[in-house]
Amino acid sequence: MPAKGQDMQTSIFLAKLLGPPLLIVGIGILINRAYYLAMTRQFVGSPPLMYLGAVVGMVAGLAIVLVHNVWAADWRVLITLLGWIHVIRGAATVIFPQKAADFAARVTQRGFLIASAVPLILGAVFVFFGYFR
Repeated sequence: MPAKGQDMQTSIFLAKLLGPPLLIVGIGILINRAYYLAMTRQFVGSPPLMYLGAVVGMVAGLAIVLVHNVWAADWRVLITLLGWIHVIRGAATVIFPQKAADFAARVTQRGFLIASAVPLILGAVFVFFGYFR
């Protein structure tokens, strides 16, 4: 089991790794909403892309969880939750592809702006704790 200092070093590394791309993706979506909405509709309408995205997301989430399964009552739990969400979402998409596609289509229709704010907020939090704190 890693020491507390190692946990924090891993948390800071992952915050530095994940923060900038998430922040940039969030900004990009907000600035180019129509473009990303159209792209998301195409992605959701493509079973091979949904499958590939699910498998890649599941592997990336598992990588995060394997090195950072930290359940602390602070910002670091967001990294752990992000990893577990990707593992679960990826597995659910592979096991229940039609239900996942239907759900993604509904989110794209109704909650795209809210869903697009998530990477922006997480990216900002991770950049702050990774680079400035």
